[in-house]
Amino acid sequence: MTETLKQSLEESLKKRRTYYALKAESPLADAEIEEKIKTALLNVPSAFNSQSSRIVLLLGEHHAALWQIVKDVLKKKVPAEAFPKTEAKINNCFAAGYGTILFFEDMPTVEGLQKSFPPYAANFPVWSQQTSAMHQLAVWLLLEEAGFGASLQHYNPVIDDEVRHRWNLPENWLLIAQMPFGLPAAEPDAKDYQPLEERFKVFR
Repeated sequence: MTETLKQSLEESLKKRRTYYALKAESPLADAEIEEKIKTALLNVPSAFNSQSSRIVLLLGEHHAALWQIVKDVLKKKVPAEAFPKTEAKINNCFAAGYGTILFFEDMPTVEGLQKSFPPYAANFPVWSQQTSAMHQLAVWLLLEEAGFGASLQHYNPVIDDEVRHRWNLPENWLLIAQMPFGLPAAEPDAKDYQPLEERFKVFR
């Protein structure tokens, strides 16, 4: 059993890629997607067991609403001649998917730890980001294992206020990343790998 799980994790890591071409289809029931996210929230570690990560799952019209917000916000910031290309990328790569997962960090939790443990105060925001990153990878792997393709996007902070308002989210939730997902509609781009000997050392 342990070896089987290990191989499954290794395969998911190897297969996990950035998929930009997505279809609005799912191999799972929505409730099963929810359970996978809950599994990550319950089991991914966090510094001092802070459990500072917060996740929002957007499906259906809510998924579409998010990417409309992104387009509306960017239209005010991107030069008019460049916006059609931006809009096409959002429509074809992100909005075309089945859903989007939003990753947040609860800042009162982070600030409370800073006050409780002053010697580590400067580290808690860094550890919070690391906690979020672990949640992002765990969810990504669970989606990959289920047959989804996904990517990780960062339209924050320009969309933060609109997102909080649209879904009535706490002001002190800090948006970290957005993960659109769906069935892959095309193979991902080729990935280049830096030589391992430049990235990994062993001392025995």
